[in-house]
Amino acid sequence: MRYFKSNMEKLVNQEPELKKRLKVLMKEMELEKSFALKALYHSEVADSGPYMKQYQELDNQ
Repeated sequence: MRYFKSNMEKLVNQEPELKKRLKVLMKEMELEKSFALKALYHSEVADSGPYMKQYQELDNQ
């Protein structure tokens, strides 16, 4: 499974919990949005993460 910024943005917009975590990452770690999205992908989606299935559904659309 590959990382796609556009799919990750869609997923974050669909999931309020991910949106909240993205804002926390950006603020606490002083990351730009693109880097925070990638970090969120690796922690919540990749390697059988809790949002992997939703991400794969976006990838299949």
